[in-house]
Amino acid sequence: MSPGILARALRQDLSQVDFGLRRFRLRPGPARGVLESAGRAFLTGLNASIEPGSEALGQQVAALEPESRGFAFEGAGMGCALLDVLLPLRRARVAALVHGPAADYPHLVHVGVGWAYARLRLRPFRSTATDPLLRWLAWDGYGFHQGFFHTDRVVGRHRVEPGLGPGPRQIRDQGLGRALWFCECADPDGVALRIAEFPAARQADLWSGIGLAATYAGGADAAELARLADLSGTFRAHLAQGCAFACAARRVSGIVPAHTDKAAEVLAGASTDVAADWTDQALGQLTPCPSTLAHYQRWRADIRYLWERKSR
Repeated sequence: MSPGILARALRQDLSQVDFGLRRFRLRPGPARGVLESAGRAFLTGLNASIEPGSEALGQQVAALEPESRGFAFEGAGMGCALLDVLLPLRRARVAALVHGPAADYPHLVHVGVGWAYARLRLRPFRSTATDPLLRWLAWDGYGFHQGFFHTDRVVGRHRVEPGLGPGPRQIRDQGLGRALWFCECADPDGVALRIAEFPAARQADLWSGIGLAATYAGGADAAELARLADLSGTFRAHLAQGCAFACAARRVSGIVPAHTDKAAEVLAGASTDVAADWTDQALGQLTPCPSTLAHYQRWRADIRYLWERKSR
């Protein structure tokens, strides 16, 4: 198949992120616009990344608002992974992306890889991701995709794809938690009620995803963030851990919007830099070359420990 034909087959309509069409929660205020804009940026990056030639992605990402570019590179991660899987003889697009135009967005690219595997109905056990530790974020992207596009089954009926062990499922549920932030249009009470419907053993990871999405994507004001923190209850550390992940991703990009600073202050009780530092400190406690699922889960747990120590 020629690159042009494949690009036309993979191209996505921007209207599919419309919350009304997706039957997501609709509520007054800016949240819907903020989150739909993130979705459109994602699809912009996806569509540009699958076009033949190398100019389209850089041009279209540069035309976006700076704080939206991470979503575009997440979409580009999906597009490059799709091409790597479907055209394996030239399988180096994800690596070229993360070492090239998306060098400041490694977390987002690896999340985008998981979208591609979910779309192809594959599992990212051995994905085209490049970083030995961040590759586990492909499971996060996988979970977001499932929650966003299969909402009735995955959110409404709490279905989990068969054959997932507890480790991948936990990271997948972090991504599903991020999707819930979109499904509930950043409404704290809606989020809490939805998570409470899930089995108790899955709720911590969902709250982790909520912290990540609320901090990175935004959509909630200071009062709503405070309400979210109160509603997280016993999962407060997981909410803060997700927040810290988002702070780290924003800091690496060099673009930290005001809503991220506010979320860090409310959800982590710290500045964006301090919360991001927790991720670096926790990473430093791992082996010199962390790569396993156990390393990834230890990373998350140590971030929670640093938040708890600070909050005593």
